[in-house]
Amino acid sequence: MQHDHEGYWKATLGLIRNVLIVWFIVSYGLGILLAPALNSIHLGGYPLGFWFAQQGSMYVFVALIFIYAKLMGNIDKKFDVHED
Repeated sequence: MQHDHEGYWKATLGLIRNVLIVWFIVSYGLGILLAPALNSIHLGGYPLGFWFAQQGSMYVFVALIFIYAKLMGNIDKKFDVHED
């Protein structure tokens, strides 16, 4: 059985790249760079910039784990390398 190894790894690396970009934007961009601008908005009594720096980035990270697992499963099925 011949598999498209190059296509599989291209899809896998693309998914990893996209997940890391989202993680970087949320944790560094929203939590550090844009925190002063976001602090004018309050969420649960706390400034939004502070919330992203302390909790929001962790929530997004956990969500990204589940999103990555689901999308990686889809890639595995597409290239017929999934577990039965």
